[in-house]
Amino acid sequence: MKSRSTFAVTALAAAIALAGCNKPADKTDAKADDAKTEAPGAGKQIPGLKDEKEQISYMVGMDIAKMLEPAKDEIDFAITTKAMKDVLEGKKVLLTEEQANEIRETFAQKMQAKKLAEMMADAKKNAAEGTKFLAENGKKPGVVTTASGLQYQVISEGKGPKPGAGDAVKVKYKGTLLDGKEFDSTEAHGGEPAVLPLDRVIPGWAEGIRLMPVGSKYKFWIPSNLGYGEQVPPGAPFPPNATLVFDVELVDIVKGPQG
Repeated sequence: MKSRSTFAVTALAAAIALAGCNKPADKTDAKADDAKTEAPGAGKQIPGLKDEKEQISYMVGMDIAKMLEPAKDEIDFAITTKAMKDVLEGKKVLLTEEQANEIRETFAQKMQAKKLAEMMADAKKNAAEGTKFLAENGKKPGVVTTASGLQYQVISEGKGPKPGAGDAVKVKYKGTLLDGKEFDSTEAHGGEPAVLPLDRVIPGWAEGIRLMPVGSKYKFWIPSNLGYGEQVPPGAPFPPNATLVFDVELVDIVKGPQG
């Protein structure tokens, strides 16, 4: 990934934030003339912001701050605002484009290294917490630990067939972290069962589902090495090396073993 896309410069952030204000008017709209004189939101009273210009200015500032938040400890806000004023007022800037590009590249590398270090520290912490939890959880009545380290508990046992490795299954589920925070569920996606091929899910799921007769409800505790490990998907709602907890109901086998 290019560093320019990783950390946008402040001027670019302002331009992006303002882009929505520069959309061309629809000439076919009978109300186009009114739109020129009365912008959306005009006339709304907001405490601390006396008019539309102040409201827009504050909104732009919020957008810029959100973009800069990951680097807030690395920047001097007074210098940042000075650079913005210099550019917007057409003054001579203190950096050439070549210097700015060089600084940008170096800064992006620094922030990437910092983020990687934080992720590694989190991964180590989460792995240790997961190991400790599973050691205690495995001692509880009804909790079974398999040879791979997967833990499960039978909530209710169905009487149907068990799926095979090449099957797809129809399931209802809820996924949480060890602290109980939900990160995904079929309920959150409308409540209908999900259809999942077992050769495309994490190893802990694939193993656990194959233990279940259709109609069963199980609870799984999936250690990080049977889940996503350190390589979590981009934007994942759980951290690296997280131990994942799933409540699963096996509704049906969608297709039988292939081959």
